[in-house]
Amino acid sequence: MSGHSKWHNIQAKKGKTDAARGKIFTKIGREIAVCVKAGGPDPNVNSKLKDIIAKAKENNMPNDNIERSIKKASGELSGVNYEATTYEGYGVGGAAVIVECLTDNKNRTAGDVRHAFDKHGGSLGSTNCVSYLFKRKGIVIVTDVKDVDTLMLDAIEFGAVDVVEDEDAVEIITEPNQDGKMREELEKKGYNVVSAETALVPDMYVDLDKDQEAKFQRMIDALEDLDDVQNVYHNVNLTESVEE
Repeated sequence: MSGHSKWHNIQAKKGKTDAARGKIFTKIGREIAVCVKAGGPDPNVNSKLKDIIAKAKENNMPNDNIERSIKKASGELSGVNYEATTYEGYGVGGAAVIVECLTDNKNRTAGDVRHAFDKHGGSLGSTNCVSYLFKRKGIVIVTDVKDVDTLMLDAIEFGAVDVVEDEDAVEIITEPNQDGKMREELEKKGYNVVSAETALVPDMYVDLDKDQEAKFQRMIDALEDLDDVQNVYHNVNLTESVEE
């Protein structure tokens, strides 16, 4: 997430290549596997699985891939057991970075994450070294909004903590893990919800100079390119030119 907005981040990533899209499918497949093992294969009972399936469809993941991931996790097909692990560290300029992973080999993942930090001027830190700078929040993105005031009233009725208008989208902030419920309620009202997820949001952003930003973005790209990495959060206010 950047200082611009979650919507800006979504737009910046729309031009991903097929290879990158394949990685996204792999990452979502792992999320499904962990979720099914924790709460079962029925999305009508497992609300978190329902949210992940919605996320998969947002990313144009084929239904066959989704169903295969669910079957693997439920034991119908042979699969791999993944474990969640989180790393924290610093980028250039002391920027705070949190990396969430799902892995079947912690030693491999730790080495890969450390290498990405070290190669781009960052450093891996200890547990909780930067997590206090972030808060977990639900973020729901709505586009093609005809009446922002009405959307705000509806969102507040459904439990929104904050509503922010951002260019051609509206971001609705909810309590953690309430984004799925918000999505459902807004879609029932006919709103175009393009994204809904719970994410780590920094309390405040830091600015870097142009060279530092470029180096920092290369580190974020390297981390996100790792197969075991699911999410990367940071507190840098990246400029549009660097993100693109």
